Amino acid sequence: MSARPPIVVLLGGPSAEHDVSIVSGTAIAEALIEGGDEVRQVLIDLDGGWWWLPADHVRGGRPQSAYDDPATLCADGPLRPGAAVDRLAAESPAPIVFIALHGPFGEDGTVQAMLEAAGLAYTGSGVTASALGMDKSVFKRLVRGIGLPVTEWREVRAARWQAGRDAVLTELTAFAAGTGDERLMIKPSGLGSSVGITLAHGAEEYPAALEEAFRYDTVALAEAYLVGARDLEVSVIGNDHATLELYGPGEILAGHEFYDYAAKYTPGLSETMIRAEVPGPMKAAMLKIARDAYRAIGAEGFARIDFLVADEKVFLSEINTIPGFTPISLFPTMPSDGGYTFGDVCRRVVDLGLERHASRTAAHLTVTDLPR
Repeated sequence: MSARPPIVVLLGGPSAEHDVSIVSGTAIAEALIEGGDEVRQVLIDLDGGWWWLPADHVRGGRPQSAYDDPATLCADGPLRPGAAVDRLAAESPAPIVFIALHGPFGEDGTVQAMLEAAGLAYTGSGVTASALGMDKSVFKRLVRGIGLPVTEWREVRAARWQAGRDAVLTELTAFAAGTGDERLMIKPSGLGSSVGITLAHGAEEYPAALEEAFRYDTVALAEAYLVGARDLEVSVIGNDHATLELYGPGEILAGHEFYDYAAKYTPGLSETMIRAEVPGPMKAAMLKIARDAYRAIGAEGFARIDFLVADEKVFLSEINTIPGFTPISLFPTMPSDGGYTFGDVCRRVVDLGLERHASRTAAHLTVTDLPR
């Protein structure tokens, strides 16, 4: 058996990325179990209830509908978040929580804050970095401020849209004209997995695209469209910002007009390559930008950095502090260049979480030992 403490994998979650998280969390749990770790899975339903799945649970061929109604899988639940975290904190030995949640609540610093307050070890970035990475508007402003290249964009708040739609449409039309293309990528600011994103081909499609984005967030981004852009990604692993491991870039060949939800998660529709064909200087530039973005938000553990490349120019798109671990996800496969298997990546993420927790615990003890 592993020398690691028990591992609790959180999957599901009360967000539009619930289904993707189940796929990621299941893959992570199975890989850790195969490696000899003691693993429990906790499913968070769409209403925020926490369910302890049976110790011997494997997904197998179970349909998604079973996870939509967790009572069909187990009778242990649901607990509300506070009570659920108290239960985790009371376990002996204390587990480390592998957060396999995507989207709001799981990736934006919320569950991280709950686990932090309970003194539990968990994987990935802390509260601040998680919040910064999840909010696309704030992230773009931050990285542009330190000189990293991003596509031009405009932010639209739902309240302003409701108060004056004509004014907003006039501004977006003028913005698009300034980019030389009337197409805009319109997306919710605080969501991932391409949920709520629309390629609006002209002003007549802006209203519906904004309404779609506002289904998921109160802030929408309208980004300049880059004709013929390539989708590339870099994996980053590490806590110490001086010794980060970077892998890639890999490339996504979308099966649709752009890399939308269906293109991401429909088997066989899109293709991925763990080694993109890019010139050496471009690869070096991308790795540097990825490192700078990771450091800028104070990320820890692991992250995936997404890029767009058009006309030989590199643009930083976004950072994902809890990237997908699905069968077509590039994050856990690109580190194969460093000798990692999928399971190795999962175990490395756990070890980095334990390392971070031990370091923070030591720092807390130092502070409490100060004279009063």
